[in-house]
Amino acid sequence: MIWRMAASHHLAHGHAHGHAQMPDGGAPTAELGARRRRALWWSVGLNGALFVLEIAGGLAFHSLALLADGAHLLTDVVGLGLALFAERLAARPATDRHTYGWQRAEVLAGLANGVILIVASCAIAWEAISRLAHPVDVAGLGVIVVASAGLAANLISAALLRRVMGRSMNVRAAWLHMVADALGSVAAILSGVAVLVWQAHWADPVASLVVTGLLLAATWGLLRDAVQVLLEGVPSDLTPAAITEALRADPAVADVHHLHVWALTQESSALSAHVVLRGTPSLSEAQVDGARLKHLLADRFGVHHSTLELEGQACDDG
Repeated sequence: MIWRMAASHHLAHGHAHGHAQMPDGGAPTAELGARRRRALWWSVGLNGALFVLEIAGGLAFHSLALLADGAHLLTDVVGLGLALFAERLAARPATDRHTYGWQRAEVLAGLANGVILIVASCAIAWEAISRLAHPVDVAGLGVIVVASAGLAANLISAALLRRVMGRSMNVRAAWLHMVADALGSVAAILSGVAVLVWQAHWADPVASLVVTGLLLAATWGLLRDAVQVLLEGVPSDLTPAAITEALRADPAVADVHHLHVWALTQESSALSAHVVLRGTPSLSEAQVDGARLKHLLADRFGVHHSTLELEGQACDDG
């Protein structure tokens, strides 16, 4: 005797919620999506203006640190634009061809941003090593002024994105860009001080290498998480054994097997499992048990897309 409780938790009441915000981490609301897009627009504008300023300053003051930070800002503008486009795609409703909607567009954007960061970091490191072998005079005061303006813009952008980030991999990637830029601006300021006070022109390429190291460290975590989602790995905050134990603790459940849980995005997870019910419950009793188990998965683990195959007896694995 087998019943399939195949509707996701937030469809069990007979109507769809689309992207309604779940109490503990479901898909983002339309309002949150709009706030994220506004924050991204502001960040694009600030970083676009800052890119022009830093490239001009780097050329005028012969500063590799400013040119490196400016080159990274260009990747930021591209990355932020990509993130903004992904947010618009993710807000699209589900269709017959995309039954989960376009939620994973943000994961693809995060992965693309990670690749952009790696390429930019390698280019900066190569030029910095060349500058260590062949030092170039740097105008320390000019570097400090331009990098200070960059730091202010970076901190404003990072603060805007941090307020709306949540668990979005897409916005997280954009935020990491801004944090790395802020650290890069600090490094450029320190190199400018070293040049101005001690004539230490080697400090400029060294600061660039420090920025590169920070970028690579931040990018590794982003790429790892993006690949984990795309390979439908178990979300980092969930443990199949813990979910199985919680389901088995229900008085109506005799056993749980064939449990699979995977991430649709970092803000949305899905689950399927075979659940053996005690005794021989009627269809209506099984429906009540299934609905209760779905509420448990949603409330305790934040899993709002679950498919449970309810069995009156153990299924034949053969």
